[in-house]
Amino acid sequence: MPQEADVVVIGAGQAGLSAAYHLRRRGFVPAVGAASGARTYLVLDAEDGPGGAWRHRWRSLRMSTVNGIHDLPGIEQPDVEPEAASVDVLPAYFGDYERELGLAVVRPVRVRRVEEAGHDGAGGDLLVRWEGEGRAGVVVARAIINATGTWSKPFWPAYPGQETFRGRQLHTADYVRAEDFAGQRVAVVGGGISAVQLLEEVSHVAQTSWFTRREPVWRDSFEPEDGSRAVAMVADRVREGLPPLSVVSVTGLIKTPTLLAAEERGVLDRRPMFTRIVPDGVVTPDGDLVPVDVIFWNTGFRAALDHLRPLHLRTAGGGIRMDGTQVDGEPRVHLIGYGPSASTIGANRAGRDAVNRIVRHLAATTGAATLVAGR
Repeated sequence: MPQEADVVVIGAGQAGLSAAYHLRRRGFVPAVGAASGARTYLVLDAEDGPGGAWRHRWRSLRMSTVNGIHDLPGIEQPDVEPEAASVDVLPAYFGDYERELGLAVVRPVRVRRVEEAGHDGAGGDLLVRWEGEGRAGVVVARAIINATGTWSKPFWPAYPGQETFRGRQLHTADYVRAEDFAGQRVAVVGGGISAVQLLEEVSHVAQTSWFTRREPVWRDSFEPEDGSRAVAMVADRVREGLPPLSVVSVTGLIKTPTLLAAEERGVLDRRPMFTRIVPDGVVTPDGDLVPVDVIFWNTGFRAALDHLRPLHLRTAGGGIRMDGTQVDGEPRVHLIGYGPSASTIGANRAGRDAVNRIVRHLAATTGAATLVAGR
């Protein structure tokens, strides 16, 4: 027999925990063991433990250098040493948060498909199909809040000759420590925050070359209005059904004291993107061969939404047209941590907004939709 819940939250990172918090505030209770007639929710998470993508960050990413982590709603982050590793601090914070609020996250389970419960696609219940630890199940839901982020879907560009390269290729998601590159020639690809941070780090133990498709845009400072303007630009894209750009692609990069020191060492000498890859290196637009042992792709991530494919949400433009957190025209489906809500403070606000809209939707459809057990 399938489980049943009014709302299924998929993912327990910052956005998913925010949604669960606001569901609890609006009177929803965990579906497992809920009393008859209760409004229920279920949080499904693919990770082995709390922390979301923070469980996978490299140990050298310290709390002093992590990029703007906002408190989860209702409970502040603990005071920690600035040099504490984020991979230790943030998963522990998320775990304490889940336990203190009794959010009852179910893990590790990976949602494989979300599809219509009926055959007419008339806006009834949704089936959330999951797998985990040798078992599988299905949840009948009246609405879903998707908070799966991007970490599980790294983007690897395709370049001519890539399959011939005899060295190592890895993505940001694979990075563990700079020492793994000691004494090697490393091509660092990408112009985002992670790219420049890891370029600086690896440059202390390896010979680095930095490649980007566009000239990086450096800023002397970053004001709150700059962030608001960047988020608005991303929001405009998703309203039009276009794939979201990262906020940093709009905001540019700040030269921190660490990066200024790297610039003085010549590390930030950016090269235009190479045109092809050969067994022992990469070839520049001018035809020069740059010998490298490692190609380190810091080329970003894409939204992990493959499990929503059966709902046919994408537009001809390749994105998903959004109305705030709600998929346009689909009040049962909300995406948080997507597009303009990809920042941690944006994810908190999106969790609240999604819950408010779902509450209104459920109130308007009670009696018309298939009711959950006990109703």
